[in-house]
This record gives sequence, structure tokens and C-alpha cells, in this order.
Amino acid sequence: MNFLSRMPSWVGHHVAAIRMVVVLTLLLGLAYPLAMTAVAQVPGLHHRAQGSQLTGADGKKAGSELIGQSFLDKKGRPIPYYFQARPSNAGDGYDGSASAAGNLGPESTVDVLPTKGGPDSGAQSLLTQVCSRSKAVADLEHVDGSRPFCTHDGVGAVLGVFRADGTSGRATRVISLNQACPAKPFRTSYEGVAVECAKPGADYSKAVTTPVRGNAPAHPKVPANAVTASASGLDPQISTAYAKLQTPRIARERGMSEAAVRDLVDEYTDGRGLGVLGEPAVNVVMLNAALDRAHPVKGA
Repeated sequence: MNFLSRMPSWVGHHVAAIRMVVVLTLLLGLAYPLAMTAVAQVPGLHHRAQGSQLTGADGKKAGSELIGQSFLDKKGRPIPYYFQARPSNAGDGYDGSASAAGNLGPESTVDVLPTKGGPDSGAQSLLTQVCSRSKAVADLEHVDGSRPFCTHDGVGAVLGVFRADGTSGRATRVISLNQACPAKPFRTSYEGVAVECAKPGADYSKAVTTPVRGNAPAHPKVPANAVTASASGLDPQISTAYAKLQTPRIARERGMSEAAVRDLVDEYTDGRGLGVLGEPAVNVVMLNAALDRAHPVKGA
């Protein structure tokens, strides 16, 4: 009779468990990672295994080809000689540790207006975010930024209508909910009642929320992806339409022909997934890096 057979059964169970831990540690903690590391060195896979690192014009690492970047100056203004990316809700923008969407839906149309002396008070609705971004892009690209349900000053065109019978009956008072006093309301009257600007902190909860479409075109000049963030907040791509809108500015700022800019845009445009999924998209991060290499801006 050997030693193991004379041991209590519980000792045998522990010995077997220890053996299994040692085997799995060697297999999954050592052999498997080493095998995957070796596979990652195969030509064609090495670049992706290293995080698809992007090389800047100075030859140094400049982020990842898979994660977007903000091309803004220290004051948060768009740098005119760069293609601008789509908005991001990930942290302060494209923060890989805070990937997230805005979590606001189509019912988000009324702002919480900031109160005097409260710089961090207030919150923009999704509608106002879209409207303000559209105006900012239009100002940068010198195009018409109007879009349905937006005011000329870049907030949601939403009225709060007080009615004689609560939710029905004649209008008795009308407030432009997203235009804080002393702003001039986007409409002078509604159903024969003068429209008032909104007073921050006032209670308009009994008013009927009434978005006003206005006369903006059904297909705005500023594309949707220029004014809305992606679900992850990290996407480095924009639509070809948004790239086309920015092309004249880039050509002007970098002293290039528009044809040369379009050629670079085409080079960094990805087709549909599997040939049928989604729409073609332009990788802004790679495109801007290519512009810096081929057509650097003096003094930048």
C-alpha cells in the first residue's frame, strides 16, 4: 500500500486540486499568452496587435487609428486647417476610459436654463445640442446651418403654450422655452398671443411643449453626423458628406487645390462593411496625419 492510498480522502482531494491549478496556470497563464504573443508578431497582424498606432508628421506616436481625436485649440475652438471629427460624449472627448453615449432621446427638447451666478447650472437638451453644433459648423464652413426645429441663434425652437383648459383650448400665454431673457424669441406671436422669452428658474411645467419646425430645408447642409455623437464616443470616422463640406476650408488653409484634398479624402475612405453594411466613412485621424505629412502648415 503506497503513501497516497494511506492519506485521508480530503488530503487527496486537495492534492488533485493543487495539481489542476498548476496545470491550468502553466497552460492558460503562460503557454497561451506566449502563443498569442507569437501569433501577434506575424506580418500583417503586428500593427493591429500594437493598437493600430498612428504615426504623426514628426515620426512620433500620435494615438490610434481606431480612436477619434478632437482637433481643437486651447480655447476649444476648431483648428481651421484640420478636418473636424464628429462630436464625442466620451469623457472630455474620445476618452477611451469613459466610452459612452449621451443617453438623450428624441423627447429631449427643453433645456434647463442656467441661473444667474450659477456657471455650472443648466443643461442643454439633445435638440439644442444639435442646433448649436449645426450653427457652429455652418459658421466655420460658411454655409447655411438651418435645420428643422432650430432657431436662428442655435437652440431648440420649442414653445411652451399655456391653454385655457390645461392641454386644450385657446392659448393664453406662450413662452420660447429655450431662449432665456433678454433674448428675442424666434417668433413674435403664436395663435395670436405674443411670445415671451423664458426666465431661468421659472416653472413652465403646466405649459404644453410645442416644437416648431420652421422653414428649414428637409435635408440640411450640415450632415447629421456633424452634430450627433456616436454610441461609443470614440469613432474616428465621419461621413463622406461631412468631409466634402470641409474640403474647401482645408484647401484654403493649407494652400492646396480642392482636387488634391479630395484625393487624400478618397485614400482614407473606407467602404461599406462586407460591401453592403453601413455607408462609406472617412477616417479623420489618419487623414489629418496624412495632411500634416504631405502639406504641413507653416508655424503650426
